[in-house]
Amino acid sequence: MKLNENINNIQNQDILQGLSKEEVDNRTKEGNYNKAVDSVSKTIKEIVIDNVFTFFNLLNLVLATLIILVKSYENALFMGIVISNTVIGIIQEIRAKKTIDKLSLVSASKAKVIRESKEVEVNTEDIVLDDIIKFSSGDEISVDSIVLQGNVEVNESLLTGEVDEILKVEGDTLLSGSFIVSGTCYAKADKVGENSYASRITKEVKKRKKVNSEIMKSLDKIIKYIAIVIVPIGLILFLKQMYLLDYGLKRSIVSTVAAVIGMIPEGLYLLTSISLAVSVIRLGKRKVLVQELHCIETLARVDMICLDKTGTITEGKMDVREVIVLDEKYNDENINTIVGAITHTLDDENSTFNSLRRYFKENPNWEYKNKVPFSSERKWSGVSFKEKGSFIIGAPEFVLNEEYISIKDKVEKYSSKGYRVLLLSKYNKDLTNDKLDKDIEKIALIIIEDKIRDNVEKTFEFFENQGVEIKVISGDNPVTVSKIAKNAGIKNADKYIDASTLNTKEDINRAVDKYTIFGRVKPEQKREIIKSLKDKGHTVAMTGDGVNDVLALKDSDCSIAMASGSDAARRTAQLVLTDSNFKSMPNVVKEGRRVINNIEKSASLFLVKTIYSFLLSVLFLIIMKPYPFVPIQLTLISALTIGIPSFFFALESNNNKIKQGFLRNIIKRSLSGALTIVINILCVAFISYKINIPHSQVSSISAILTGFTGLVILYRVSIPFNNQRKILFTFMTVVFFSIVILFGDRFMIYKLNFVQTIILAVFMIITPITIKIISSIVDKIKILNREHENQI
Repeated sequence: MKLNENINNIQNQDILQGLSKEEVDNRTKEGNYNKAVDSVSKTIKEIVIDNVFTFFNLLNLVLATLIILVKSYENALFMGIVISNTVIGIIQEIRAKKTIDKLSLVSASKAKVIRESKEVEVNTEDIVLDDIIKFSSGDEISVDSIVLQGNVEVNESLLTGEVDEILKVEGDTLLSGSFIVSGTCYAKADKVGENSYASRITKEVKKRKKVNSEIMKSLDKIIKYIAIVIVPIGLILFLKQMYLLDYGLKRSIVSTVAAVIGMIPEGLYLLTSISLAVSVIRLGKRKVLVQELHCIETLARVDMICLDKTGTITEGKMDVREVIVLDEKYNDENINTIVGAITHTLDDENSTFNSLRRYFKENPNWEYKNKVPFSSERKWSGVSFKEKGSFIIGAPEFVLNEEYISIKDKVEKYSSKGYRVLLLSKYNKDLTNDKLDKDIEKIALIIIEDKIRDNVEKTFEFFENQGVEIKVISGDNPVTVSKIAKNAGIKNADKYIDASTLNTKEDINRAVDKYTIFGRVKPEQKREIIKSLKDKGHTVAMTGDGVNDVLALKDSDCSIAMASGSDAARRTAQLVLTDSNFKSMPNVVKEGRRVINNIEKSASLFLVKTIYSFLLSVLFLIIMKPYPFVPIQLTLISALTIGIPSFFFALESNNNKIKQGFLRNIIKRSLSGALTIVINILCVAFISYKINIPHSQVSSISAILTGFTGLVILYRVSIPFNNQRKILFTFMTVVFFSIVILFGDRFMIYKLNFVQTIILAVFMIITPITIKIISSIVDKIKILNREHENQI
């Protein structure tokens, strides 16, 4: 890249020169570069460790070892499923990692540095010690630096919690983790990588907010309770069968292992991880970078989306449409010269200023005495020129304050059509700070147009149909924002308010219930609006692309940034739209709903086995009978009625709205099937006691009956049927009974005599009825609980 005018104006030759290629290479070899300390994705080693070294994998390994020690090798078949689950989990997570890493490169933060007298753009990780960096409005400060030339306003809120903008001048330190609000400067990299301020306080500052995942909380509860009871129950059951029933070491171990592995939902965590990993890959193909896995779930539960106008509803490509002269002393030529002088003196880099530069091309090279860059807080910028006076460009109502009433009608004439209106004015004093008094001459109104994105109406129609409310939070004139929102198809877009009139938190709390459009919003107000909506019980998503969106993004339940936006916004967000197009949002919501609904459906299958295994283990501690199953039987049942179907369901399309209460829902879904199996096994045990059926036959009846019940549960879960589900259910049923008939002995399912077959047939007939009765009772209990809660 060739030297630009800003570089040519630099007086210090060290800044002009920058580092040489040799100096950069040497610093990189010495490790003095900005190596990231918090990777976006896990390493392959971490993925393998996380998938292999789990509590349940260790427990399964111990159980398999015990089975092998007593030489009951066929009953160790369950380790095949454990190993397969682990391998699949590793493969899918590595695939997801590659997708994340690839997309991360696309949206990686960049920095402009001076090297060998040229301004070049590099990834922030490639900055080396002593690099000369150009920082402009919207940039995140990625390394600790010392300002060499220029002045900027910096927001250090992500480091200190304070939202006030701090002016940094030559000699001041810029701390990594903060970001530039306005202005441009050249700074020297002082500390990089792990030596930088942000790296030293990573745990306190750069950490992601706590994951708000109902699924993971629910699964953690299940795993926690199982982990507490599984070892003592298994130990007591072993001692009972070994010493009270005197069944010997081999038989006692095999029976105990069957009870314990039955309680382990071995594929449940894996299913969740794989489902989310697959979603990352799918969304990656749709130009969406997922920076936090579980935000997919959060977004699917969102009932409120807050968004900025520019870059979200509109394309963010500003164009000057018209100039309205307000003072006859000025003409088009004068105005062109003045605005050209302002835009070429100020280093503001935003879509509005760039549109002014394109339209007012003349650069008169006026010398300036002082300049005030634009900020979203004051909403104006200005320059004091030597011998020419001071000029200001900004939002009319913020420049004029009480005197705005004199041009309000003219401004709102254009605002009501969706145009952005700027006021060019002369200030008859020097700009010594960011405060203005009334000594202002109005020169002209500059009318700027921002085109609405194509097909954005369909996006908002989708959210309206899904019961998701939209709030537009913008720094622009509320009339302008309201008109654009209305044209974009946002419901209740005519309900707007000027946020400059909201002076207290109570004002904001009342306004969020009443208004859809918030104009003239300051950065801190965006944050307060998000907090207010969350306090009212909403699950809130926030989209943004600017520096002024960072605080609100950080506090939202799910944050979405545009790749074309500021570094600070991209770093803060959980999701990055790499094509910077809001129309991708419905796909993200659909993907989240697919994952949650399908995990809920599949989790209920896993929980059936866990519940009936736990209940039977406890009951058979009391009953003077051996546990009815052996591991190889449960391996067959689990694979065909739970494992294979659950992974099929996890990949299905499912755009149904999310029901609250994940854990309650899966327990309700699984309870009827689990209790039916428990009742069946207890009845079989009682009958076997009365007519003296051998244990091997009792075990065979129990295995076939439990497999059949699992198929009935699969049938109920598959409703409503489609062609794929019909094929799945038919296939699982045919395979199960084919194995029982043709290869039963290999799974310790032995042939039954006539009486035993009749007993099995009777229970198979009444099993669907039992499930239906128990399910009806569970539903009634649920209704009674709901009515009781409503009365309270």
